[in-house]
Amino acid sequence: MRRIFQVRLCLLILLLMGNLAAQNKPDGQDYDVKEHYTKYEYRIAMRDGVHLFTSVYVPKDSSRSYPFLIDRTPYAITPYGEDQFRKQLGPSPEFDKAGYIFVFQDVRGRYMSEGTFVEMRPHIDNKKSSKDVDDSSDLYDTIDWLLKNVPNNNGNAGIWGISYPGFFTSASIIDSHPALKAASPQAPMTNLFMGDDAYHGGAFMLDANFGFYAFFKPQENPQLPPKTPVPFDFGTKDAYEFYLKVGPISNLAKYLDGKSALFDDQMNHNTYDDYWKARDLAPHMKNIHCAVLTVGGWFDAEDLQGPFSTFHAIDKNNSGIFNALVVGPWVHGGWARYDGNHLGRVEFDANTGDYYRKNILFPFFEQYLKGNGDAKLPKAYVFETGTNVWRRYSAWPPKDAVAKTLYFRAGGKLSFDPPGGDAGSPAYDEYVSDPAKPVPFVNYVASSVPQEYMDSDQRFADGRTDVLVYETPVLQNDVTIAGPITPHLFVSTSGTDSDWDVKLIDVYPNDYPDSKLDEPKPEDKGKPRTDVPPPPFIMAGYQQLVRGEPFRGKFRQSFEKPEPFTPGKVEEINFHMQDVNHTFRRGHRIMVQVQSSWFPLTDRNPQTFVNIPYAKPTDFVKATERVYHDNAQASGIVVGVLPTPETAESK
Repeated sequence: MRRIFQVRLCLLILLLMGNLAAQNKPDGQDYDVKEHYTKYEYRIAMRDGVHLFTSVYVPKDSSRSYPFLIDRTPYAITPYGEDQFRKQLGPSPEFDKAGYIFVFQDVRGRYMSEGTFVEMRPHIDNKKSSKDVDDSSDLYDTIDWLLKNVPNNNGNAGIWGISYPGFFTSASIIDSHPALKAASPQAPMTNLFMGDDAYHGGAFMLDANFGFYAFFKPQENPQLPPKTPVPFDFGTKDAYEFYLKVGPISNLAKYLDGKSALFDDQMNHNTYDDYWKARDLAPHMKNIHCAVLTVGGWFDAEDLQGPFSTFHAIDKNNSGIFNALVVGPWVHGGWARYDGNHLGRVEFDANTGDYYRKNILFPFFEQYLKGNGDAKLPKAYVFETGTNVWRRYSAWPPKDAVAKTLYFRAGGKLSFDPPGGDAGSPAYDEYVSDPAKPVPFVNYVASSVPQEYMDSDQRFADGRTDVLVYETPVLQNDVTIAGPITPHLFVSTSGTDSDWDVKLIDVYPNDYPDSKLDEPKPEDKGKPRTDVPPPPFIMAGYQQLVRGEPFRGKFRQSFEKPEPFTPGKVEEINFHMQDVNHTFRRGHRIMVQVQSSWFPLTDRNPQTFVNIPYAKPTDFVKATERVYHDNAQASGIVVGVLPTPETAESK
């Protein structure tokens, strides 16, 4: 059998195809690349003798010189052949029209390039011979060759990429070539175990791993990509049903025919061991001399953490360079190809993707590669959801964000006041978690992870008996939260292991009007909707997920050395959820939900202390979970609250 998710194998080719259920594509651009560019194909020798296949598009107008703009990818630089042209060359149509020398390269061991592919190839800090190669040396050698062999260049080079190419952008700019003047790592993978694709809070990102790494197979020699990918037949359109029937995730191996070392690596390295430590790029982000613009999306289901990790690592290790962060209301790579005016049922009141492409990314590269004007970009250029405005900050998180705790209180209350006044109330809330009936992450049948789950309606979950719900009264003033979120929980379990999934939610007023997305355009009447999730469509009382993260309890002391729980013993759990910049409007409520499964987004915890991928059916047991909220054991989440917003730009 082959998988329906195969399209995610080419996560970028991929991302450009996108998720139509999440965000709309803008109108097509009418520009003939072949009329304005000449294409060349080269096999560029690296210092160790390996040749990397590279296509170069040169403007036909030779009256001026141009900078190089490079994209290095493991996803194939199609179409191959000097008479075959891409429809678009740059990150947006503005680049094609402005004129650059566009360079696309298959990385080592992928498609038409020689060498061996290594998953997130570890960086070598001290290279002692020509055999010590990594992505930074490969870009250095590539730029050196381009400068000497491609005429009409202005001596400057830039690099950009999204998702895995975002990682290659980050990895390639370390020890950067003197001619490299600008880089934009976008949705870059930085540490797969710590919040990127593979693991979140020690929990295995089930669908993402099986859907992507399971079919990312090594190759022995340069080869063209298959003309027609063969999809995997799930046997059902319900991924929840499929994975539940699979049982322990090691059983997925039968679908892979023993041909996916990468999936095996992801599954079997289920603690933070040397495999992951060697692939953590952040400590190596040094000796960078170019301007850097790191880009991410608030609703990136794959690599939301990577942009923040990359941005902070560059800031820490490279003084004196321009280093900025951009985050918008986008899905994975959505800023490159979508309007960005909504995600699912949630609207952003502007074409944020178009704004970013024309007013942020294009001016950045024009400034640093051509010397055209000043892009006037702040340190952090972020979109504030809730109010739907762009914010400019001098630091991220904003310097004036004040750490405050939203405490869980008796009776399902949530408050910035600690629970000292709850005398006589129960000291804890409890629920029974059953691995045979895990809490789903969306309230409709889905064959893969719909990206709109990142802001989807949570009303289906707050009525379950295995989900705890805490909620503020109606807000009398706006509350803006910026930066990371840190759950601080006191818990116990009747088992020896449990997950603790925490969700921060914006509850809309009961008189909130229905979304304008419910009204199709006249030309679309009678056609099935592809840009919004299935019904119900009622927005009154909508519970918008703002941020949610799992945490596997056995890692509460260390991600390297997991420890079992002692049944019934109260223990403290602290972990970090990913950043937000969201305003809970006056008239709304703030809600927090706590549960112990989130399926099949993450794999199921058997709730016994075992090697989870190889758990036996008898290891999966019900467990009684308790969350404590008395004065001595005050559970809650720590958030950064802005006293007053900084200057907002017009939408």
